[in-house]
Amino acid sequence: MLVNADCFMMHFRWIFVLCFSFPRYSVATSKCYAPARNIGKALIAGVNANGWQNTQDLTGPNNHAVVKSLEHVIMANAANKFIAYNNIPPDVPKVKTKSNSKGVLMINPNDVDEASWIVHTIPGFPKALTGYVFPPAEIQKGHLFICLTIKKSEIDAIAMALRIATPLIYYNDIPDDAARPNLKKLVNGESRLTPPLTVTQQISTSAAQGLKMTIYSKSEKSKYEIYRRVLVKKLKTSIKVWTTRDKILKSDCRILNRNIKLIASPIAVNGDASSLDSDVSQWLISDPGNKFCVIDKPYHKSQTKEPAMAVCIDDATIFGHFNVIGQNKYTFMCYCAFPNNGNHILIIQNNLIIYIL
Repeated sequence: MLVNADCFMMHFRWIFVLCFSFPRYSVATSKCYAPARNIGKALIAGVNANGWQNTQDLTGPNNHAVVKSLEHVIMANAANKFIAYNNIPPDVPKVKTKSNSKGVLMINPNDVDEASWIVHTIPGFPKALTGYVFPPAEIQKGHLFICLTIKKSEIDAIAMALRIATPLIYYNDIPDDAARPNLKKLVNGESRLTPPLTVTQQISTSAAQGLKMTIYSKSEKSKYEIYRRVLVKKLKTSIKVWTTRDKILKSDCRILNRNIKLIASPIAVNGDASSLDSDVSQWLISDPGNKFCVIDKPYHKSQTKEPAMAVCIDDATIFGHFNVIGQNKYTFMCYCAFPNNGNHILIIQNNLIIYIL
């Protein structure tokens, strides 16, 4: 089908590629030095899931993890049909949409139980059936690319979640099937703008001991802030968040064991630095727990009026890698009420607590 390995297709269950370009940073000034290296860090199940691997140059079709995952998206293959969605589709300027979702949903149309789902953060990517072209403007930024191998039976649950998130579909050749009613409604633009305004779907990868995943979607009509009102509530833990943030939403410590902690910039991915100035990946980890989530919206107030979606994976290995990236690297400041009813500012930086009266 998609390739001869499991996303690469048959043997691996999942692939993570993180931060496609790594500028060199000065420790003293946090200034970037050019040029960046056009590589990333890949985490691949079944090969060496206990460590990040350097990729080849991601700007070229060098048989690296991203190219292999997209092999039959960038070139036609009778054993692969797919939907591609992106709020900034390739070669289509100035499209208006409130969605920020980006991904590819693939299926083998033949009598073979093969499918996969790619979730990523790269605008204008991938081009459908016209070869591999990585957007030149994006190679200087940090991105996240996840490929998950699933069974066909999971497709409709994903489609239901996507209907709430209302992605902009720019390519589709998956044939209709009565077993996938939500997929048909998704491609026909039948969004769920009536209750329920949030949806939770459980899926797993196709291996016998596959990854357990939960998809959380909320519509623009819900007016929910997805980090506080959806993810913290559903995960029932505090969270550490790596994403850009605006000047309105802050770290939040109002509820015991339900804190939102913003990971401080820069971070290091297996020794390579990445800064929020140039990193547009959006992810979080539970604190405590083994959950890793990728979110399609940054920690901005504006997303309360927009659709949003998160994919959360319950896996100790994946969590462990991202926990190291965010370990002891967070700063959060919030207003807390103390017993004397006075309002104080509490700053927690690298686990050091400071009270400002």
